[in-house]
Amino acid sequence: MLSKENQVRVRSCGILVEDNQLLLAELLSPITNSFIWMPPGGGVEFGETLKETAKREFFEETGLTVSVQELMHVDELVQDAYHVIEFYYRVERLSGELALGIDPEYSSADQIIRQVAFKDKDELQKLNITPYYVLEDLWKEID
Repeated sequence: MLSKENQVRVRSCGILVEDNQLLLAELLSPITNSFIWMPPGGGVEFGETLKETAKREFFEETGLTVSVQELMHVDELVQDAYHVIEFYYRVERLSGELALGIDPEYSSADQIIRQVAFKDKDELQKLNITPYYVLEDLWKEID
């Protein structure tokens, strides 16, 4: 796996809600070395805007083409050798069928994404979710 230790990492993620369900990716967290659920997204590349990153990452991980809307949340994690700043944008599906994608930062043998799925509010309560915003404040904003 790629090491993102001892450097600041900027990520851009998409919040897609359809039929009162949130699209999440289950992936192996390099920070906790355990599986977590979180909105699709990933690292900003040099010269790429946050919105371009969210759109690219969403397609890579889910097979969906989205339009990126307003910024909904900013999260910062500083834990051990990791420092991650994440921007979460509302997105709307333009096209595509949901499918498990890949993370091109990793080889085919080292993929960290295990599944992508829509989850409702009740299902979210039973999952290891990050950031906490997804469990609480997100639903206040979209209801």
